[in-house]
Amino acid sequence: MAFQILLNLFIAFVWMFLKVSYDPGTFIIGYLMGLGMLFVVRRYFRSRFYLGKVWAAIYLVLLFFKELILSNINVLKIVLQPKLDFQPGIFEYKTILTKDWEITLLSNLITLTPGTLVVDVLENEKEKILYIHAIHVPDAHEAIDGIKNTFEKAIMEVSR
Repeated sequence: MAFQILLNLFIAFVWMFLKVSYDPGTFIIGYLMGLGMLFVVRRYFRSRFYLGKVWAAIYLVLLFFKELILSNINVLKIVLQPKLDFQPGIFEYKTILTKDWEITLLSNLITLTPGTLVVDVLENEKEKILYIHAIHVPDAHEAIDGIKNTFEKAIMEVSR
């Protein structure tokens, strides 16, 4: 992926030098031309076309902001209730992510959303287990499915 990005930037700069125009418009035209060239020859690269991973990363950031806003609203509802009626708990989450940076990113995304905190990460040769504390977890399976279908799925799109 990094090679494709650098090659696209190189094509954009070569276009600027060939046009003898160093303004941003010429760079953008060269970048778009390079993007088109790389798209045409994408089957010759080992990894998939890099624009797909860029879109997946943008989607992950937008997903995090959505979850951040929704969890803020949920925590606010819990705190503003006249009678505190919530069920805190710690549950075990077995992840299919394998790389250290993927697990770190997942742990940070979970911890940064209000109401949840990754307490510990247990790493075996077979599986990686996250222990997550949540401020309100009436059903642990629902919380596990929520993490699996949002953050873990989006991280896998970015990394693979």
